Amino acid sequence: MSQSAPKYAGVIPPVVTPLGADGEVDVRSLERLVGHLIEEGVTGLFALGSSGESAYLTDRRRDLVLDTVVGASAGQVPVLAGCIETTTDRVLERADAAAESGADGIVATAPFYTRTHPAEVDHHFRMIRARSDLPLFAYDVPVSVHSKLSADLLLGLAGDKVIDGVKDSSGDDAGFRDLVIGTRDLPGFSVLTGHEAVVDAMMLMGAHGAVPGLANVDPGGYVRLVQACVAGDWEAAGREQERLIALFRIVRAVDQSTAGGSTAGLGAFKCALALLGVIDTPVAAPPMRAFTETETALVRACLEQVGLL
Repeated sequence: MSQSAPKYAGVIPPVVTPLGADGEVDVRSLERLVGHLIEEGVTGLFALGSSGESAYLTDRRRDLVLDTVVGASAGQVPVLAGCIETTTDRVLERADAAAESGADGIVATAPFYTRTHPAEVDHHFRMIRARSDLPLFAYDVPVSVHSKLSADLLLGLAGDKVIDGVKDSSGDDAGFRDLVIGTRDLPGFSVLTGHEAVVDAMMLMGAHGAVPGLANVDPGGYVRLVQACVAGDWEAAGREQERLIALFRIVRAVDQSTAGGSTAGLGAFKCALALLGVIDTPVAAPPMRAFTETETALVRACLEQVGLL
Protein backbone atom coordinates (compact mmCIF):
# COMPACT_ATOMS: atom_id res chain seq x y z
CA MET A 1 0.00 0.00 0.00
CA SER A 2 1.02 3.61 -0.46
CA GLN A 3 3.38 5.15 2.09
CA SER A 4 2.14 8.71 1.37
CA ALA A 5 -1.37 9.90 2.17
CA PRO A 6 -3.20 10.66 -1.10
CA LYS A 7 -5.10 13.91 -1.48
CA TYR A 8 -8.03 12.09 -3.13
CA ALA A 9 -9.17 8.66 -1.96
CA GLY A 10 -12.32 6.66 -1.26
CA VAL A 11 -15.31 6.67 -3.60
CA ILE A 12 -15.58 9.48 -6.17
CA PRO A 13 -18.51 8.69 -8.49
CA PRO A 14 -18.50 10.04 -12.05
CA VAL A 15 -21.83 11.80 -11.64
CA VAL A 16 -24.60 10.97 -14.12
CA THR A 17 -26.17 13.98 -15.87
CA PRO A 18 -29.99 13.76 -15.69
CA LEU A 19 -31.75 15.16 -18.75
CA GLY A 20 -35.33 16.15 -19.41
CA ALA A 21 -37.43 15.10 -22.37
CA ASP A 22 -36.25 18.25 -24.16
CA GLY A 23 -32.61 17.23 -23.77
CA GLU A 24 -31.85 20.01 -21.32
CA VAL A 25 -30.11 19.37 -18.01
CA ASP A 26 -32.59 18.41 -15.29
CA VAL A 27 -31.13 20.61 -12.57
CA ARG A 28 -33.41 19.47 -9.79
CA SER A 29 -32.71 15.79 -10.45
CA LEU A 30 -28.99 16.52 -10.58
CA GLU A 31 -29.14 18.33 -7.25
CA ARG A 32 -31.09 15.40 -5.79
CA LEU A 33 -28.49 12.95 -7.10
CA VAL A 34 -25.60 14.95 -5.63
CA GLY A 35 -27.35 15.06 -2.26
CA HIS A 36 -27.99 11.32 -2.39
CA LEU A 37 -24.35 10.54 -3.19
CA ILE A 38 -23.06 12.74 -0.37
CA GLU A 39 -25.55 11.30 2.12
CA GLU A 40 -24.31 7.81 1.26
CA GLY A 41 -20.75 8.77 2.19
CA VAL A 42 -18.84 9.37 -1.03
CA THR A 43 -15.59 11.30 -0.64
CA GLY A 44 -15.75 13.34 -3.85
CA LEU A 45 -17.65 13.91 -7.07
CA PHE A 46 -16.39 13.71 -10.66
CA ALA A 47 -18.59 15.90 -12.85
CA LEU A 48 -18.54 15.66 -16.65
CA GLY A 49 -16.87 12.30 -16.96
CA SER A 50 -17.85 9.49 -19.28
CA SER A 51 -20.85 8.59 -17.10
CA GLY A 52 -21.77 12.28 -17.07
CA GLU A 53 -22.19 12.21 -20.87
CA SER A 54 -19.61 14.97 -21.23
CA ALA A 55 -18.93 14.05 -24.85
CA TYR A 56 -22.61 14.53 -25.70
CA LEU A 57 -23.21 17.88 -23.99
CA THR A 58 -22.84 21.35 -25.44
CA ASP A 59 -20.53 23.77 -23.63
CA ARG A 60 -23.57 25.60 -22.26
CA ARG A 61 -24.94 22.39 -20.77
CA ARG A 62 -21.54 21.37 -19.45
CA ASP A 63 -21.20 24.71 -17.69
CA LEU A 64 -24.64 24.26 -16.15
CA VAL A 65 -23.81 20.75 -14.96
CA LEU A 66 -20.59 21.87 -13.33
CA ASP A 67 -22.17 24.90 -11.67
CA THR A 68 -24.98 22.69 -10.37
CA VAL A 69 -22.70 19.98 -8.97
CA VAL A 70 -20.39 22.53 -7.31
CA GLY A 71 -23.36 24.41 -5.89
CA ALA A 72 -25.19 21.32 -4.65
CA SER A 73 -22.08 19.87 -3.03
CA ALA A 74 -21.56 23.18 -1.20
CA GLY A 75 -18.02 22.29 -0.22
CA GLN A 76 -19.02 19.08 1.57
CA VAL A 77 -16.81 17.03 -0.76
CA PRO A 78 -14.35 18.07 -3.48
CA VAL A 79 -15.54 18.26 -7.08
CA LEU A 80 -13.34 17.15 -9.97
CA ALA A 81 -14.32 18.61 -13.34
CA GLY A 82 -13.93 16.64 -16.52
CA CYS A 83 -12.08 18.70 -19.14
CA ILE A 84 -12.43 16.05 -21.81
CA GLU A 85 -11.87 17.42 -25.30
CA THR A 86 -10.25 16.39 -28.54
CA THR A 87 -7.27 18.75 -28.51
CA THR A 88 -5.18 20.79 -26.10
CA ASP A 89 -6.59 24.26 -26.73
CA ARG A 90 -10.12 22.97 -26.24
CA VAL A 91 -9.10 21.31 -22.96
CA LEU A 92 -7.53 24.57 -21.81
CA GLU A 93 -10.84 26.37 -22.35
CA ARG A 94 -12.62 23.76 -20.26
CA ALA A 95 -9.95 24.07 -17.54
CA ASP A 96 -10.64 27.81 -17.39
CA ALA A 97 -14.37 27.10 -17.08
CA ALA A 98 -13.68 24.61 -14.29
CA ALA A 99 -11.68 27.16 -12.33
CA GLU A 100 -14.42 29.77 -12.78
CA SER A 101 -17.05 27.31 -11.51
CA GLY A 102 -15.17 26.68 -8.28
CA ALA A 103 -14.18 23.08 -9.05
CA ASP A 104 -11.46 21.61 -6.84
CA GLY A 105 -9.59 19.75 -9.57
CA ILE A 106 -9.64 18.84 -13.25
CA VAL A 107 -9.52 15.58 -15.19
CA ALA A 108 -8.19 15.27 -18.74
CA THR A 109 -7.62 12.46 -21.21
CA ALA A 110 -5.07 12.23 -23.96
CA PRO A 111 -6.10 14.08 -27.14
CA PHE A 112 -8.36 12.01 -29.36
CA TYR A 113 -9.68 11.92 -32.93
CA THR A 114 -6.29 13.37 -33.86
CA ARG A 115 -3.35 10.99 -34.29
CA THR A 116 -0.95 11.88 -31.50
CA HIS A 117 2.56 10.72 -30.59
CA PRO A 118 3.33 9.93 -26.92
CA ALA A 119 5.72 12.89 -26.82
CA GLU A 120 2.82 15.11 -27.90
CA VAL A 121 0.56 13.57 -25.25
CA ASP A 122 3.23 14.40 -22.67
CA HIS A 123 3.33 18.00 -23.97
CA HIS A 124 -0.48 18.12 -23.82
CA PHE A 125 -0.54 17.44 -20.07
CA ARG A 126 2.34 19.84 -19.42
CA MET A 127 0.45 22.61 -21.20
CA ILE A 128 -2.62 21.96 -19.05
CA ARG A 129 -0.48 22.16 -15.91
CA ALA A 130 1.04 25.43 -17.09
CA ARG A 131 -2.45 26.88 -17.58
CA SER A 132 -4.15 25.72 -14.37
CA ASP A 133 -3.20 25.64 -10.71
CA LEU A 134 -5.93 23.11 -9.92
CA PRO A 135 -4.96 19.50 -9.16
CA LEU A 136 -4.77 17.62 -12.46
CA PHE A 137 -5.80 14.00 -12.98
CA ALA A 138 -4.83 12.04 -16.07
CA TYR A 139 -7.72 9.84 -17.20
CA ASP A 140 -6.54 6.65 -18.92
CA VAL A 141 -9.50 5.36 -20.94
CA PRO A 142 -8.27 3.82 -24.20
CA VAL A 143 -11.69 2.34 -25.03
CA SER A 144 -12.87 5.92 -25.62
CA VAL A 145 -9.80 7.87 -26.73
CA HIS A 146 -8.10 4.99 -28.60
CA SER A 147 -4.66 5.52 -27.13
CA LYS A 148 -3.04 4.22 -23.96
CA LEU A 149 -1.30 6.33 -21.34
CA SER A 150 1.71 4.15 -20.59
CA ALA A 151 2.99 3.74 -17.05
CA ASP A 152 6.31 5.27 -18.11
CA LEU A 153 4.59 8.38 -19.49
CA LEU A 154 2.44 8.78 -16.38
CA LEU A 155 5.36 8.21 -14.02
CA GLY A 156 7.34 10.89 -15.82
CA LEU A 157 4.48 13.36 -15.48
CA ALA A 158 3.95 12.42 -11.85
CA GLY A 159 7.63 12.75 -11.00
CA ASP A 160 7.71 16.23 -12.53
CA LYS A 161 4.58 17.20 -10.53
CA VAL A 162 2.61 17.74 -13.73
CA ILE A 163 -0.22 15.44 -12.62
CA ASP A 164 -1.59 14.88 -9.13
CA GLY A 165 -3.29 11.58 -9.80
CA VAL A 166 -4.58 9.06 -12.32
CA LYS A 167 -8.02 7.65 -12.96
CA ASP A 168 -7.31 4.29 -14.57
CA SER A 169 -9.96 2.68 -16.76
CA SER A 170 -7.50 0.94 -19.05
CA GLY A 171 -7.73 -2.69 -17.98
CA ASP A 172 -3.92 -2.84 -17.95
CA ASP A 173 -3.35 -4.47 -14.56
CA ALA A 174 0.42 -4.73 -14.94
CA GLY A 175 0.69 -1.07 -15.92
CA PHE A 176 -1.57 -0.13 -13.01
CA ARG A 177 0.72 -1.92 -10.60
CA ASP A 178 3.77 -0.21 -12.09
CA LEU A 179 1.99 3.09 -11.51
CA VAL A 180 1.15 2.25 -7.89
CA ILE A 181 4.73 1.21 -7.15
CA GLY A 182 6.28 4.16 -8.97
CA THR A 183 4.18 6.81 -7.23
CA ARG A 184 4.19 5.22 -3.77
CA ASP A 185 6.47 7.86 -2.26
CA LEU A 186 5.01 10.91 -4.02
CA PRO A 187 3.24 13.03 -1.38
CA GLY A 188 -0.47 13.42 -2.06
CA PHE A 189 -0.50 11.48 -5.34
CA SER A 190 -3.72 9.52 -5.94
CA VAL A 191 -4.19 6.36 -7.99
CA LEU A 192 -7.88 5.58 -8.56
CA THR A 193 -9.50 2.70 -10.40
CA GLY A 194 -12.48 3.12 -12.69
CA HIS A 195 -13.34 -0.59 -12.88
CA GLU A 196 -16.60 -1.35 -11.11
CA ALA A 197 -16.11 -5.11 -10.86
CA VAL A 198 -12.55 -5.35 -9.49
CA VAL A 199 -12.28 -2.55 -6.94
CA ASP A 200 -11.27 -4.97 -4.18
CA ALA A 201 -8.45 -6.37 -6.32
CA MET A 202 -7.23 -2.91 -7.28
CA MET A 203 -7.33 -1.77 -3.64
CA LEU A 204 -5.31 -4.82 -2.64
CA MET A 205 -2.85 -3.84 -5.35
CA GLY A 206 -2.52 -0.37 -3.82
CA ALA A 207 -5.23 1.84 -5.31
CA HIS A 208 -6.39 4.68 -3.08
CA GLY A 209 -10.01 4.53 -4.18
CA ALA A 210 -12.47 4.11 -6.99
CA VAL A 211 -14.36 6.17 -9.57
CA PRO A 212 -17.06 3.67 -10.58
CA GLY A 213 -20.03 4.71 -12.70
CA LEU A 214 -22.14 2.11 -10.91
CA ALA A 215 -21.64 4.08 -7.68
CA ASN A 216 -24.34 6.44 -8.97
CA VAL A 217 -26.78 3.55 -8.48
CA ASP A 218 -25.37 2.12 -5.25
CA PRO A 219 -22.99 4.61 -3.63
CA GLY A 220 -23.43 3.00 -0.22
CA GLY A 221 -22.30 -0.35 -1.57
CA TYR A 222 -19.07 1.10 -2.91
CA VAL A 223 -18.46 3.06 0.28
CA ARG A 224 -18.79 -0.16 2.30
CA LEU A 225 -16.52 -1.97 -0.17
CA VAL A 226 -13.73 0.60 -0.01
CA GLN A 227 -14.01 0.93 3.77
CA ALA A 228 -13.66 -2.84 4.12
CA CYS A 229 -10.57 -2.76 1.90
CA VAL A 230 -8.99 0.04 3.92
CA ALA A 231 -9.68 -1.90 7.12
CA GLY A 232 -8.06 -5.00 5.62
CA ASP A 233 -11.29 -6.99 5.89
CA TRP A 234 -10.89 -8.66 2.52
CA GLU A 235 -13.59 -11.25 3.20
CA ALA A 236 -16.19 -8.50 3.72
CA ALA A 237 -14.81 -6.62 0.74
CA GLY A 238 -15.15 -9.71 -1.44
CA ARG A 239 -18.77 -10.21 -0.41
CA GLU A 240 -19.65 -6.61 -1.20
CA GLN A 241 -17.77 -6.71 -4.49
CA GLU A 242 -19.63 -9.84 -5.57
CA ARG A 243 -22.94 -8.18 -4.70
CA LEU A 244 -21.96 -5.19 -6.85
CA ILE A 245 -20.97 -7.50 -9.70
CA ALA A 246 -24.52 -8.87 -9.59
CA LEU A 247 -25.82 -5.29 -9.77
CA PHE A 248 -23.45 -4.51 -12.65
CA ARG A 249 -25.45 -6.96 -14.76
CA ILE A 250 -27.79 -4.03 -15.46
CA VAL A 251 -25.41 -3.08 -18.27
CA ARG A 252 -26.35 -6.35 -20.00
CA ALA A 253 -30.04 -5.46 -20.03
CA VAL A 254 -29.95 -3.58 -23.32
CA ASP A 255 -30.37 -5.35 -26.66
CA GLN A 256 -26.92 -4.66 -28.08
CA SER A 257 -28.06 -5.47 -31.61
CA THR A 258 -29.68 -2.02 -31.61
CA ALA A 259 -27.60 -0.09 -29.08
CA GLY A 260 -23.94 0.60 -28.43
CA GLY A 261 -21.83 0.25 -25.33
CA SER A 262 -22.49 3.78 -24.12
CA THR A 263 -26.24 3.18 -24.20
CA ALA A 264 -25.73 -0.13 -22.38
CA GLY A 265 -23.84 1.56 -19.55
CA LEU A 266 -25.21 5.09 -19.28
CA GLY A 267 -28.70 4.00 -20.19
CA ALA A 268 -28.66 1.31 -17.51
CA PHE A 269 -27.40 3.68 -14.83
CA LYS A 270 -30.10 6.23 -15.69
CA CYS A 271 -32.81 3.58 -15.92
CA ALA A 272 -31.85 2.30 -12.46
CA LEU A 273 -31.72 5.80 -10.95
CA ALA A 274 -35.18 6.57 -12.33
CA LEU A 275 -36.56 3.30 -10.93
CA LEU A 276 -35.04 4.22 -7.56
CA GLY A 277 -36.68 7.64 -7.70
CA VAL A 278 -33.38 9.54 -7.54
CA ILE A 279 -33.84 11.18 -10.96
CA ASP A 280 -37.09 11.97 -12.74
CA THR A 281 -36.47 10.43 -16.16
CA PRO A 282 -33.95 8.02 -17.73
CA VAL A 283 -33.45 10.19 -20.84
CA ALA A 284 -30.02 9.82 -22.46
CA ALA A 285 -28.44 12.20 -24.95
CA PRO A 286 -28.82 11.37 -28.66
CA PRO A 287 -28.00 9.29 -30.53
CA MET A 288 -28.42 6.97 -27.54
CA ARG A 289 -31.89 5.47 -27.41
CA ALA A 290 -34.30 4.92 -24.53
CA PHE A 291 -34.58 1.56 -22.79
CA THR A 292 -37.56 -0.57 -23.77
CA GLU A 293 -40.07 -1.96 -21.27
CA THR A 294 -38.36 -5.35 -21.48
CA GLU A 295 -34.93 -3.83 -20.82
CA THR A 296 -36.30 -1.76 -17.94
CA ALA A 297 -37.79 -4.90 -16.39
CA LEU A 298 -34.37 -6.57 -16.50
CA VAL A 299 -32.80 -3.59 -14.72
CA ARG A 300 -35.56 -3.71 -12.10
CA ALA A 301 -34.88 -7.42 -11.52
CA CYS A 302 -31.19 -6.71 -10.86
CA LEU A 303 -32.07 -3.96 -8.39
CA GLU A 304 -34.43 -6.31 -6.57
CA GLN A 305 -31.84 -9.10 -6.50
CA VAL A 306 -29.28 -6.97 -4.64
CA GLY A 307 -31.79 -5.43 -2.27
CA LEU A 308 -32.04 -1.90 -3.67
CA LEU A 309 -35.74 -2.28 -4.53
